[in-house]
Amino acid sequence: MKFTVDHHHLADAVGWAARTLPARPALPVLAGLLLDATADGITLAGFDYEVSARAEADAAVSEPGRVLVPGRLLAEIVRSLPPQPVEFFTDGAEVVVRCGTVEFGLLTLPVEDYPTLPEPPAPAGTVPGDAFAAAINQVVVAASRDDTLPMLTGARLDIEGDIIRLACTDRYRIAACELSWSPSTPGFSAAAVVPARTLADTAKSLRAGTEAALSLTGVGDTLLGISAAGRSMTTRLLDDQFIDYRARLQGEWPSRADVPTGPFVEAIKRVALVADRNVPVKLAFTHDSVRIRAASGDSARASETLPAELTGDDVDIAFNPQFLLDGLAGVSAMSARLHFNGPTKAALLTGTPTETAGPAPETDPYRYLLMPVRLTT
Repeated sequence: MKFTVDHHHLADAVGWAARTLPARPALPVLAGLLLDATADGITLAGFDYEVSARAEADAAVSEPGRVLVPGRLLAEIVRSLPPQPVEFFTDGAEVVVRCGTVEFGLLTLPVEDYPTLPEPPAPAGTVPGDAFAAAINQVVVAASRDDTLPMLTGARLDIEGDIIRLACTDRYRIAACELSWSPSTPGFSAAAVVPARTLADTAKSLRAGTEAALSLTGVGDTLLGISAAGRSMTTRLLDDQFIDYRARLQGEWPSRADVPTGPFVEAIKRVALVADRNVPVKLAFTHDSVRIRAASGDSARASETLPAELTGDDVDIAFNPQFLLDGLAGVSAMSARLHFNGPTKAALLTGTPTETAGPAPETDPYRYLLMPVRLTT
């Protein structure tokens, strides 16, 4: 095997493929990256029996070949190289990596022991890469990190016709959004629970101007495939049991408040500086303002008042500050709207709708339901 590749293209491909490498591989070969050089270029791949990742890169290949190299070490080496063309070639049991005057020799792993990478299901349709990445980032913040409850570590994916819905929950909050896509078959429908961490990693590679292809049959699937711009991945799906999140996002909201999103975020961050861990920020809404306050025992306190527009009764409610900030990060509108049904019931966060969108929270493609922290009297 022998080829020369641009450093930037190599670094991008290695970085994508190496993200699947397990920290504690069940088999030594799973710590490797599969490097395949053909007349069409090079492909790098990683696999841990749950997630696979492939990346293609243009290269001048003079001798095709296929080798398995230590993945994390290769990634570190590539990050350290100067921005010059990189040459790879095999020399006995070594793969030599040369860049300018820098040279590394890596002992290869037994490529014949490497498992066969899974093939994705049939293509189901395409979605704009930047819109899909934004939707993923809006919801994965609400996924649980407790692996003892696998369902809560996943993102629910519901496809109905030309609409994709995504949702995550950790029992304290629900983040949900929807976006349009182009199914290969009209009327296509599917439902799956995808590991949220895998989706979050995938979103990092999706760029504006690219189309992401989803591979999913919708019937008895065990795999989901996503590909875009020479990058592809497959992931095993979780059990498809999930809460009826859409029902929980419906309801009566007697009070609602509109607050400028940017100033609200900055004020919460400032006030939360004095809040110890697990100490909430308190929000007191009146007809024309919101007072944000927090205290850390007798050692420090903070408060700030912002203009707000309240419809309905005054509201005094408290939230985990980071959970509230996570929800506000998903609001793209200049103004955020909070819907209330009392100080002890979950509040719904959306963007403030435009005049043409209507006042109903169901019209907002992004919805974030957050349980308040009960205040002691």
